[in-house]
Amino acid sequence: MKHLLTLEQLSKEELLDILNLADQLKFEKKNKIPHPILKGKTLGMIFQKSSTRTRVSFEVGMHELGGQALFLSSRDLQIGRGEPIQDTARVLSRYLDGIMIRTFAQKEVEDLAKFGSIPVVNALTDYCHPCQVLADLMTIREFKGGYEGLKCVFIGDGNNMANSIIVGALKLGMKMSIASPKGYEVCEHIQDFAKNYPGMFEMTNDPMVAAKDADVIFTDVYASMGQEGEAKERLKAFKGFQVNRQLMNVAHKDCMVQHCLPAHREEEITNEIFEEHANEIFEEAENRLHAQKAVLVKLMS
Repeated sequence: MKHLLTLEQLSKEELLDILNLADQLKFEKKNKIPHPILKGKTLGMIFQKSSTRTRVSFEVGMHELGGQALFLSSRDLQIGRGEPIQDTARVLSRYLDGIMIRTFAQKEVEDLAKFGSIPVVNALTDYCHPCQVLADLMTIREFKGGYEGLKCVFIGDGNNMANSIIVGALKLGMKMSIASPKGYEVCEHIQDFAKNYPGMFEMTNDPMVAAKDADVIFTDVYASMGQEGEAKERLKAFKGFQVNRQLMNVAHKDCMVQHCLPAHREEEITNEIFEEHANEIFEEAENRLHAQKAVLVKLMS
């Protein structure tokens, strides 16, 4: 593994290798065992989309691994003034040991990896969110003990989160069901990927159908960053796609709930269900730190 650009690029064995290391690093942190594996290394963090969890978890993660992180806002870089991505990639490769980028276009991440000579981590694009889903997969195993035979469900927009959880779930042996309104389904590329797992993937416009016998239910905001202008239209389109008591009643009794945050309570999820599953949701948020540290160790050590 030279980069983390999408989860599609990882084999099942590579996914499990990252998750096993994340578990080890979490154990060491909880038991105050230092692990300065990246001492002397520097990670450049390019942000073209703002974030709470991504910035804090990567910055703290590099510190705990003995290295340092540099926050690089697009407002401060020449990339924000029209410098070609290939030039930025080649310059930063001479200063840094790794690059993390949170941006809009997947092509920017791919080009950084293509033209640079150091590892690149995709911390979110409009296409996928691999770091978040690694944390999600880590959390599922903590609460469920494994993956095989579980039914994973995503309720909502066929967005970057949906794309990545479909890939991660199917690779690790979970069945995957997604319910989205018409016109908001996952892209054809992901639908084609799912065809490699016959009988394991279901796509529907009915949330109740998707949620039946679920072991894990995911949801996300109706309008992601950059889609604020569509918020009113999406609120109408997603009526009936809320994770609420009625939906949870058709899932397994011990079904867990995951949300990548921030949550718009009483929109995609009721406050009641959010608070009932808050322990799982905030463990998921914490696991961003441990999963990303594992990725950084794999790429930069």
